[in-house]
Amino acid sequence: MNDPKTTAGTPEIGKRAERLQVMLAEEELTALDDWRFNARMPSRSAAVRELIRRGLAAEGYFTQATQNDQSSSFGIFDRKG
Repeated sequence: MNDPKTTAGTPEIGKRAERLQVMLAEEELTALDDWRFNARMPSRSAAVRELIRRGLAAEGYFTQATQNDQSSSFGIFDRKG
């Protein structure tokens, strides 16, 4: 039985299959953590995805995400399922 979400070699829609490593200066990390805690984000990864999302939204790509969700709720693109 084939699951349409997991065809051979294709990650399921919305699944995070790529890792992005970012080097930050101490001040940048402090600013990120301060923003994360003030925004009540569940993780650094969620905070970074939300900031990317907001940056893209500012450029007209899409609307901002809401807060207080699990880390998996914060993606750059909306999940439609």
